[in-house]
Amino acid sequence: MGLSGFFLICMLHSVIALISGALMMFYSYEFYVFSHGHETASKLQGSTPHDQLLIQTADSLSGLLLFSVGSLLFMVAFVKDNKFQSFFAKGCVLLHISMAIWRVYFERKLEDLARDWPKQVAGDITLALSWGFLLVYSWREKYD
Repeated sequence: MGLSGFFLICMLHSVIALISGALMMFYSYEFYVFSHGHETASKLQGSTPHDQLLIQTADSLSGLLLFSVGSLLFMVAFVKDNKFQSFFAKGCVLLHISMAIWRVYFERKLEDLARDWPKQVAGDITLALSWGFLLVYSWREKYD
């Protein structure tokens, strides 16, 4: 698998994860407004101070996890082993498809998030396709 294709996909996904994670940690309300709108964002913040603190803590930890994933993707981008790149890309496809399935079966049932799940599923599938195209390109390169 060409280093440049794998490197570019990893870096693209890394930047997305790093920015999203940082926004979730430090600007969770603004992140919710951007992704779900003002009305849903205010509902997602909780109604009591205790709920708000729990939600802010969960958002910060989720953002930290996403930021860590972005850091991992940045480090993996520099791996030059073709077998590892293929294995990693297949795992990323599986991860994004699993996330899309989770959104279809569970997130669409949440009243406040029901209108947003189709575009999020489309985003998950797009991210999976980016890894899938990389795999197809590497197979074509390998068998030509």
